[in-house]
Amino acid sequence: MTNDPLVIFTPSGKRGRFPVGTPVLTAARQLGVDLDSVCGGRGICSKCQIQPSYGEFAKHGVTVAEDALTAFNAVEERYDRVRGLKTGRRLGCQACIQSDVVIDVPPESQVHRQVVRKAATQRDIVMDPATQLFYIEVEEPDMHEPSGDLQRVQRALSDQWQIADAVAPLPVLRRLQTVLRKGGWKITVAVNRAGAVPQIVTAWPGLYDGRLLGLATDLGSTTIAAHLTDLRTGDVVASAGVMNPQIRFGEDLMSRVSYSMMNPTGAADMTTAVLDAIDGLARDITREAGVDLDEVVEAVFVCNPVMHHLLLGIDPVELGQAPFALATSDSVSLSATELGLTALPGTARIYILPCIAGHVGADAAAVALSEQPGQSEDLVLIVDVGTNAELLLGNKTRVLACSSPTGPAFEGAQISSGQRAAPGAIERLEIDPVTKEPRFRVIGCDLWSDQPGFAEATAATGITGICGSGIIEAVAEMRIAGIVDPKGLIGSAEQVGTPRCEPTGRTNSYLVYDGTLDGGPRISVTQTDIRAIQLAKSALYAGARLLMDEMEVDNVDRVVLAGAFGAHISPKHAMVLGMIPDVPLDKVISAGNAAGTGARIALCNRAARAEIEATVRQITKVETAIAPKFQEHFVNANAIPHATDPFPNLSGLVTLPEVDFNAQAGGEGGGRRRRRG
Repeated sequence: MTNDPLVIFTPSGKRGRFPVGTPVLTAARQLGVDLDSVCGGRGICSKCQIQPSYGEFAKHGVTVAEDALTAFNAVEERYDRVRGLKTGRRLGCQACIQSDVVIDVPPESQVHRQVVRKAATQRDIVMDPATQLFYIEVEEPDMHEPSGDLQRVQRALSDQWQIADAVAPLPVLRRLQTVLRKGGWKITVAVNRAGAVPQIVTAWPGLYDGRLLGLATDLGSTTIAAHLTDLRTGDVVASAGVMNPQIRFGEDLMSRVSYSMMNPTGAADMTTAVLDAIDGLARDITREAGVDLDEVVEAVFVCNPVMHHLLLGIDPVELGQAPFALATSDSVSLSATELGLTALPGTARIYILPCIAGHVGADAAAVALSEQPGQSEDLVLIVDVGTNAELLLGNKTRVLACSSPTGPAFEGAQISSGQRAAPGAIERLEIDPVTKEPRFRVIGCDLWSDQPGFAEATAATGITGICGSGIIEAVAEMRIAGIVDPKGLIGSAEQVGTPRCEPTGRTNSYLVYDGTLDGGPRISVTQTDIRAIQLAKSALYAGARLLMDEMEVDNVDRVVLAGAFGAHISPKHAMVLGMIPDVPLDKVISAGNAAGTGARIALCNRAARAEIEATVRQITKVETAIAPKFQEHFVNANAIPHATDPFPNLSGLVTLPEVDFNAQAGGEGGGRRRRRG
């Protein structure tokens, strides 16, 4: 066994051993890690910036010493002096490996940068934001009637706007006298009236006619998406997203809880990472919109329970074990300074929606606020698809909620050729049921792979891998074409009738694209990939079945796919796979980023906050982790589409071949194809 140092790259998870002295960029290239470099490793372009992590990483089984990489060299020192490197960053072409190390490749250093597709959904919202502008004329000081400037501002707000007992935090008080005198005792104040006590957030001399902005933020376990919103009009001024940097501590939520348990500073490290990311996102989105950060007076956050606790600096350890107790399930209101954000004005008000239960968070509450299942005449199942799926089932009579641990497979992780959604990733796929030949589309190109001009149109990005929506369509198409049987087994070339089915160890894989002649990758769907998707979709469907059991129904009337990922899922392929219950296809709709929409509603309408705070108390929570029938539903859902549940609507659309590739009957050549009599 080699004693060479172990190098682990995040978020890709790729790892390998390299001799001491190997440049990080060289290791990345040999492992196929997505690390950019334009100058060829000369230390000029700075595209290969990386972030080494130090300490104990129980998940990876390594302890990283402070001297795991060589010290800053002259090239890095010069670059840092002239152009500046972020704290902790190194140049991958200059830093060389000395011992075991975990290296994070930040989004801006990736060749195929993440496309965060949580765009703002158009939605009519009644504008009544918690923070509004009020122009007031304040009495001048009078020696015969002594009172402070703040008290006269409070009196003016009460007399002129019926806003009583408003308070001003110290940062506002420090500049209040200057603003009053500069404005000639006529000023504009921004007042937040979300709580029982109105808060003066900021003040301007005279009549302020500039923008008043808020930030609606969906803090997901994989991505963070923000919508900069005009609090006067409700218009989305700009939208932006970044990867959640906590992914380097664990791809799924329980991995992050485990990291917190195993490391004394684990929770604090993850809190710092996410706050830094939010600060960076706030700076980026205001820069993109061409506005001043001082104009952002409020922010609303929605997130799952683990993200909720880590955002607030609360150790999520209790969420990792029964009874999954939340530190608080109520909404949280505080200032940006109290939360620990530095990019926003310190007095900006922060509102975090309430959580529903230990595994059903403020993001699910935001979906409920956006989609209103409790107002539905028919029985609607709302599925927010992600690393941790949240499900809501209900109508005017009753609303149920649960979460299901689907894992990162739907995001393209744990898939042999998987990647997150980025230019060059296969996102759509079809397989001819007769020839078994595939055709596909990639992100960044509207052409199919068998159309003229496709090669030229994708020359810049290449064909780099397969993302979440692509792997779902791939597995479903393989089932439709008879390449995969109901148990999820891939047939051999002899059984299926195509050389694209290739032996891979004791199992088979299906070749989607061979780019090796052009220096690109070979993209296949392996048996392990199928299993990962089966596990993810089984967890999702089992959660839905538990809610249906609780509601005492065998069918639902309508399915709503929420979330950025849900917006890109083909309903037909989702049903072939058995991700969702059988309903007419026209009854499967996408709600886009419903959690983000819920955050915008709460940002723009303060009555909506009271509404959702009342609603979450009326939702019945179903805990999948301890439900006796979850395992039974999970096992039955392993079949594609399902072992026992009928899918009559699907049967009317697609005829699934009756194939059986029994791996025990003759290895690669075993199995049989059943024909209709």
